[in-house]
Amino acid sequence: MHHLKFAPSWLRFLTIFLLTMGILFRFSNLDGKVFWQDETYASLRISGYTINEAKQQLFNNRVIGKESFAQFQGANPDKSLNDTIMSLAKQDSQHPPLYYIIARLWMEIFGNSITAIRSLSACISLLVFPCIYWLCRELFNVPLSVPGVAMPAAGVAIALMAISPIHLVYAQEAQEYILWLVTILLSSASLLRAIRLEDELSEEPQKPDLFAIWSLYAVTLAISLYTFLWSAFVAVAHGIYVMITAKFQFTQTVRTYLLASLVGFLAFMPWITVVIGDFFQFLISADKTTTQFDLIPIFPFLLMQLSRIFFDIDLSSENPLGNLIALSFLILVGYSIYFICRATNYKVWFFIITLIVVPALPIILPDLIAGSIRSSTEAYLIPSYLGIQVAVAYLLATQLYNGSVSRRRIWHIIMTLVIICGLISSKVSSQAETWWNKGMNSGNPQVAQIINQSKRPLLISDAFGNNYGNVFSLSYLLEPKVRFLLVNNQKIPKIPDRFTDVFLLNPSEAWGKIIEKKYKFKTDIVYSDNYYSIWKFAKTRNLRRRNISPNNQLSAKLSTRQTILP
Repeated sequence: MHHLKFAPSWLRFLTIFLLTMGILFRFSNLDGKVFWQDETYASLRISGYTINEAKQQLFNNRVIGKESFAQFQGANPDKSLNDTIMSLAKQDSQHPPLYYIIARLWMEIFGNSITAIRSLSACISLLVFPCIYWLCRELFNVPLSVPGVAMPAAGVAIALMAISPIHLVYAQEAQEYILWLVTILLSSASLLRAIRLEDELSEEPQKPDLFAIWSLYAVTLAISLYTFLWSAFVAVAHGIYVMITAKFQFTQTVRTYLLASLVGFLAFMPWITVVIGDFFQFLISADKTTTQFDLIPIFPFLLMQLSRIFFDIDLSSENPLGNLIALSFLILVGYSIYFICRATNYKVWFFIITLIVVPALPIILPDLIAGSIRSSTEAYLIPSYLGIQVAVAYLLATQLYNGSVSRRRIWHIIMTLVIICGLISSKVSSQAETWWNKGMNSGNPQVAQIINQSKRPLLISDAFGNNYGNVFSLSYLLEPKVRFLLVNNQKIPKIPDRFTDVFLLNPSEAWGKIIEKKYKFKTDIVYSDNYYSIWKFAKTRNLRRRNISPNNQLSAKLSTRQTILP
């Protein structure tokens, strides 16, 4: 077997090229995609207001303009950084404050625009590349691994991460997920570094400084926990790895690992108490707001998410081409995991397996029993995406120069196809107006186009269910001429006469019929998808006065229905 000590020059140039393309894709068209409801909630938390405060000031049966939403969508002089933290503690403790603190400071400098807030995630995503390089160097520079493969594997991993469509999605999302990926990489690399240094220094005459060795892991673990609560399961994966590699013996490495983990969790203890208190408050509260989730079969979901690591042009799960591509990548990933288990020391492959499996189990197992999974859980699989990419990078790095000429040529072709898939996906995704991760707001461009065509439009909505987030998301695409009439508890709105067109956002059937009867409106559903609908009202007496046939109005429902992936 040919052993590589350094990444070959062509691989270095290819990595630099793909890295450059990945950076360009991340900063391209940042304000072009739909600013969907989860991002509006994140901006609300950054502003320091709670959902109840926003509803109280906006949903009060008054006609307002889109500028009224700006106060609740980013940094503002009325609220401070402390208010940002307190709003999370009061209503959204499942979101630790680190990302929101950084975002608040960022928006105070660069403003509250979509480009500004998403550029923070794009900048954070650049930290992924040195971190994945460090992780590969620590992971593959262990005894009994393939000698000299760390450098090529790190280069291939950087290239794959740079053009991975799944990472591009989160690099352009105004949420904490890309920062979570960075902290997973840091804590994982810090763990492997601490284990390596302790093993190396234990052979020296002087006693190793265990505090200096393990303090970095404790710090990075705490940072990861303050970024996303699911980091606790990544920590569990680390614990399982340490215990298995120590063969369940209470060694010095196990003791120092447990102490470092304890320090990391103790540093997170202030927020743990907030989460526990908020959970019990939720249990005793009579007002439990339910969120609408799209439930889909679990196996097609997992297969599609696996494919999206390498190729994603927003194909539906019913598309035969998408299923064929997903099966192809399933074979590649399966062989990568098989190969790395065959070719490396168990300290290498077991780390990757635990990173893939352990954080995903709490999501997959309950849904596996139920037979369906929530479409909103794809971000929780980020550790699994990472482990899969590292396994594929190792396979490609070791096969490009090993075996016969025909075998190497096959693997060059495979790597070329993977790169082409990533480049095409990143190009399409970066320029798209909406994408699968936008969920129920994927249809907002069509809705905004319908409403913006009116001369003096009025949009009516209530705060029931997901309507709050839908209104905020839609406001970014509507023109300043559009006015909003927002009510609470489905009260009957007082509709002024000065508007040419009146639209109703996602009403319950009963509420819509009451408004229709009171104002003698004719109702047309001008947009409908799997998540919400838009009703358009027209006064029937005006139709008779102008001798306009109701048949000339918009049809009861447009034929266009959205098939939105999770």
